Amino acid sequence: MSDERDERDVLQNRRVKMDAWLAKSKVYRNDFRRQALAADLHQQFADQDKPALAELGARTAIAGRVMLRRVMGKASFVTLQDVSGQIQCYLTKNDLGEEAYEDFSQFWEMGDIVGVRGTLMRTNKGELSVHADEVVLLNKTLQPLPEKFHGLTDQEVRYRQRYVDLIVNEDTRGVFRTRSMVMQTLRDFFNQRDYLEVETPMMHSIPGGATARPFTTHHNALDMPLFLRVAPELFLKRLVVGGFERVYEINRNFRNEGLSTRHNPEFTMLEFYQAYANYQDLMNLTDELLAELTQRACGSQQIVYQGIELDFAKSPQRVTMAESLARFGGMDEASVDNVEHLRHQLEKQQLHMEDHWGLGKLQMEVFEANVEGRLEQPTYITEYPAEVSPLARRNDANPDVTDRFELFIGGREYANGFSELNDPIDQAARFQAQADLKSKGDNEAMHFDQD
Repeated sequence: MSDERDERDVLQNRRVKMDAWLAKSKVYRNDFRRQALAADLHQQFADQDKPALAELGARTAIAGRVMLRRVMGKASFVTLQDVSGQIQCYLTKNDLGEEAYEDFSQFWEMGDIVGVRGTLMRTNKGELSVHADEVVLLNKTLQPLPEKFHGLTDQEVRYRQRYVDLIVNEDTRGVFRTRSMVMQTLRDFFNQRDYLEVETPMMHSIPGGATARPFTTHHNALDMPLFLRVAPELFLKRLVVGGFERVYEINRNFRNEGLSTRHNPEFTMLEFYQAYANYQDLMNLTDELLAELTQRACGSQQIVYQGIELDFAKSPQRVTMAESLARFGGMDEASVDNVEHLRHQLEKQQLHMEDHWGLGKLQMEVFEANVEGRLEQPTYITEYPAEVSPLARRNDANPDVTDRFELFIGGREYANGFSELNDPIDQAARFQAQADLKSKGDNEAMHFDQD
């Protein structure tokens, strides 16, 4: 109760200051123009010491959010943060005038957006600063920033209020910049290899392309139900059928399933298709892609992710699903094809199963429970059962498995690919099998896509 009362007091105090400042100033100004970013100033004047800067007399105008303020009588220090980083400002009553300095002392708070004009200088400690002769309060904030030294550590708040996380955590801003570089590199990579970037519909009359539960919506004008796409796959295949031999898409998908820090109901996916290639070619291409992505986005093909050292300069190991159950899942090689033994494994772990599940589905469930989380180093799992791969081509040597792979890194799936099913009769039979599963209550099974 005390924490809630303290929070209300803080909000009330900030509101009083906001109202007082607006009563005095009437309006938030909108005519301040920034001339430089903090990081550019640090880089441009890195070699200028205190005497050199004093002689140079370089002027600038900066703007950003107040992240630190130290008021010391007639002189104060304020740290501003813009999109590039932080820079310190030195404010004095003599330079700003008594009224402006009092406004700063009385109304400025952590989190406010301000503009500062002045001359570059170095403090006695050598820190580059802007010696202000004009300050402008551009926007006040009612909400206080998270506590300075501990920052924003509550994971729930970090995910739900990402903008607050971005304000106070430099590492989070770095993640956003890295992601932008990843997206640019993806496009460069495929464009250089003659792939055509396309956009396909996000609302489908039949959800397909993945075994996943869809979100449903309704088209008023047509008076018909529609589904947010779970994958762009079937539309991309239509483009290949139409004659575009290499296509890719980077766009959002929606799956009405579990929610956690590892699963989001909407997420970005890259899908690419290449005619006259098979799953071995796609694994080789994925190797090239990951090597280029890590080099450009991280500066090295050897990276550390959540304490795990990963090397993308070399190709990941390739292990069949049956082999992985024995190598990583602790099963005897002779038992990986034994339906009763697989059921016993699931029962022992009190995991859900259905009576109609066959060998392939049981293998997949045991794999997800006992193997997937142990694949820390980049690993391709190949030869997925046909029962759980309704769109993948059957293996020539063993029709019970498919020419399919999934890539796992750090215990998570990052890629799924396969040789396309080029037998229309087999494809129709696979769709029918999925439709039968759906009729038995499997909400993730695919619909029959006759087109």
